[in-house]
Amino acid sequence: MTDVEPTAGEPTATVDARWADAPCAALTVGTDGTVDGANAAAEALLPQLRTGEPLSRVAPWLATASAACGERPDAFSDVVEGRAIEAQPVSQPDGSVTWWLFDVTDVRSVRDELRIEQARAAFLSEASAALLGSLNLTRCMEVTAGLATSRLCDGALVITPAARGQFQIVTSVAGEGAAPRGSHLRLDPEEVPGLAEALQGFPPVPSRWIDPLTAPAWVTPAGFGEVGSIVVTPLPGHGIPAGALILLRRAGSGPFSEGEEATAREFAGRAGLAMSAARMFAQQAAITETLMRELLPPELHQIGGVEFAGRYRPSQDSERVGGDFYDVHPAGRGSEAAEETLAVLGDVCGKGLEAAVLTGKIRSSLHTLLPMAGDHLRMLRLLNDALLSEDHARFVTLVLASVARQGSDVHLRLTCAGHPPPLIIRADGRVEEAATSGTLIGALPSIEATTAEVRLAPGEVCLLYTDGITEAQGGPMGRDLFGEDRLQRVAAECAGMPAEAVVERVQMKATEWVGRNGHDDMAVLAITAPRGQHLTAVGGHGRGRYTA
Repeated sequence: MTDVEPTAGEPTATVDARWADAPCAALTVGTDGTVDGANAAAEALLPQLRTGEPLSRVAPWLATASAACGERPDAFSDVVEGRAIEAQPVSQPDGSVTWWLFDVTDVRSVRDELRIEQARAAFLSEASAALLGSLNLTRCMEVTAGLATSRLCDGALVITPAARGQFQIVTSVAGEGAAPRGSHLRLDPEEVPGLAEALQGFPPVPSRWIDPLTAPAWVTPAGFGEVGSIVVTPLPGHGIPAGALILLRRAGSGPFSEGEEATAREFAGRAGLAMSAARMFAQQAAITETLMRELLPPELHQIGGVEFAGRYRPSQDSERVGGDFYDVHPAGRGSEAAEETLAVLGDVCGKGLEAAVLTGKIRSSLHTLLPMAGDHLRMLRLLNDALLSEDHARFVTLVLASVARQGSDVHLRLTCAGHPPPLIIRADGRVEEAATSGTLIGALPSIEATTAEVRLAPGEVCLLYTDGITEAQGGPMGRDLFGEDRLQRVAAECAGMPAEAVVERVQMKATEWVGRNGHDDMAVLAITAPRGQHLTAVGGHGRGRYTA
């Protein structure tokens, strides 16, 4: 220690020259508890500090901590007059203690802000992951309300724009342990200041504070208690408003801080995008389902005393539609039993959705041409003209089958257009190819086709199929075609079977042959003359239903 001459009138202080000018505050406390010396930084930090005075008088907080430490003082921290101070003791050989005092207020403030920002980022990251986990709108609303009450507020309401006069609302209350509850209400958004603007979304509006006393009763969840503060935050979506988020805090919980409000706005932005995506997905799914119903093969049953059955397997198991199709158009109501039902089976070039779209156009065109079904060639030529007028050259192979009951037999007129001829499965197991052929549709300016007439006795079957069956590759080596000969052998095994059993067996055998190999679309359609009483018991008319 080096003596430093004191200023006149001040008590004598001993200050170590090594830390007299140190930027950190330092003061020495003697064994009797008095301040023996302090540097300029200590006097600046503690203006009431005086050397020679008892520490308990000039810095009671330090004296209390020092006394509590006993002979071996330990470092500690405290808040003194709004400043965060960390104290580090250094024992001297004479028993005195030099206390180094560090003002860490700014450091702690930065640490606190960093900790708050880290917690905020973690919450928003968790929210994004949870919100992106579902494309169901109601589930997104439930997740939004639940996350809000877990971190931001005591109660939350998520509201979507009105649909048919009703608003969908999901409510969540913190601490209840119950899942968010959903409801649909007819309400006036003007009752809540800022809600109408938030639901409209244009122009973008900021969060809006409202007086809890002015809020309508439906805003406060049952059993919530007294509301202390309410804020309305818009939920922006993809170009359209997704809804609004109402956050509530109970009385005594304190208002929302500026940082909490900023977090709520960013959270609302992410929730709005997730809800908007869920709404768009639901709309697209509904549109897709509506269109898909028109592209799916129809469900077939007995029509006019004739059994119809069909099976379809797309080239990709993940798809529902493709380029193969079949339809059955019953004769008009009030028609005589001799009138013909038109069955159609076709194969459009290509696979997947693009091919399915073309099949939809062809099926619609054929439905329009039904009044001309009595003349197959004319019907096919009109369809050919329609396809040739398309911007893109696409073709289709078809087989038309006009079916009519004649007593216990079934009469067919069969016309192929670039398609494999149907197989006739006789009751004794013989399999014949129908004598019909023709030009594929949509490739040439003019087409030709021949029509074959076939009679089916009770129990006999006419089998229509696409080349996805015969060209299916598989077998022991995985490269052999299923082929027409194998198909005819399978067909012979189906003699006497009802139509449903025939198509099921043919497709099963083709599927077994393919195994795990890739394949084209497969479609089969069976037309059967039922046996015995099944025909005559209903006066020559089938009781089965037909669903297109």
